[in-house]
Amino acid sequence: MTVALNSLGFAKPPYETRVVVAMSGGVDSSVVAGLLAREGYEVVGITLQLYDHGAAVQRAGSCCAGQDIDDARRVCETLGVPHYVLDYERRFRDAVINPFMDSYLAGETPVPCISCNQTVKFADLLATARDLGADCLATGHYIRSEPNGAHRALWRPVDAERDQSYFLFATTQEQVDYIRFPLGDMPKARVREIAAEMGLVVAEKKDSQDICFVPQGKYADVIAKLKPEAGLAGRIIHVDGTVMGEHPGILHYTIGQRRGLGVAAGEPLYVVALDARSASVIVGPRAALATHFIELRDMNWLGDGAVEKLPNDGLPVFARVRSARPPKPARLFWRDGKPVVELADGEDGVSPGQACVIYSTPGNDARVLGGGFIKAAMRDAVSEASIASAIARARDIAVAA
Repeated sequence: MTVALNSLGFAKPPYETRVVVAMSGGVDSSVVAGLLAREGYEVVGITLQLYDHGAAVQRAGSCCAGQDIDDARRVCETLGVPHYVLDYERRFRDAVINPFMDSYLAGETPVPCISCNQTVKFADLLATARDLGADCLATGHYIRSEPNGAHRALWRPVDAERDQSYFLFATTQEQVDYIRFPLGDMPKARVREIAAEMGLVVAEKKDSQDICFVPQGKYADVIAKLKPEAGLAGRIIHVDGTVMGEHPGILHYTIGQRRGLGVAAGEPLYVVALDARSASVIVGPRAALATHFIELRDMNWLGDGAVEKLPNDGLPVFARVRSARPPKPARLFWRDGKPVVELADGEDGVSPGQACVIYSTPGNDARVLGGGFIKAAMRDAVSEASIASAIARARDIAVAA
């Protein structure tokens, strides 16, 4: 007799299916635990204690620390499911916080939420779930996971405003096959309604807005606190070679930044490059930001077939270089053995360290094909030459000083 698949895709009844739910203390993961418990699954809630930076722990919109851990515990009590807290502070510091600081100080724009998913959540916690004999790990991320032949594939969620696919491109195929995302087909408003119906204490809790260990989004403050020697002052240099002023440290600047440069000019200026070697901020007109080609590193491919066997003329795709930007027409191909993305219309403010996520189409029916971290953002020849010249001048000045 053929046994029907349960809602998580397993050929057995829910009560014989053990699920570890990653509980951050927010409404999304709490509702996931509630929905699965209501369906009769054997739910085990696990919360990771990731950091403790004093006042930052208790602020609104945080996760995985302080009050959030207590909220997750109370939700599990309400649902009648076991809850465990695992101390991952050292692992989180080594795998996420320290690489984030190093990347930022190198002039890059890192995305620590991706690193956290890659390491702590979808590697370490997943291994713990397997050790507990769980059939799968479930999370409150807004992304869809559906069967795809012998495996599963990822798609953008129904609720476009909650789309978290950008932060999950690095999930490996093995992880995709094991993890479930029950909220992918559900709008956020309905999630809150369900939380209220279940009487969960987090029903009206605010969503996390910033990077969890960065209070109010002030990256420089966290880096200065954890790495006091990082604030090396330097010069602000125009792409034409003119020294325009000084700055308190490149950690205060990001590619594409316009406000707060602290220099006066007859035209709007933007940060177009950061040179860690000379501690210099290179500024120029907006035209100098336009990026047409992106070289990727640490490519993760979730599409069908091997990414190394793309057509000679490349694969038409849609690329997303920021979480807040929509996927735009692009072409993925190989150049000298390295994955490169050609952006059909160009993009401003593209920085090394960011992620470039690849989709099949531009809409909400898009499949996540993978992506990589930006190793180099290539502009037009004139802009590249002027930026290179400005960096060379910055290094000469630094040496002379």
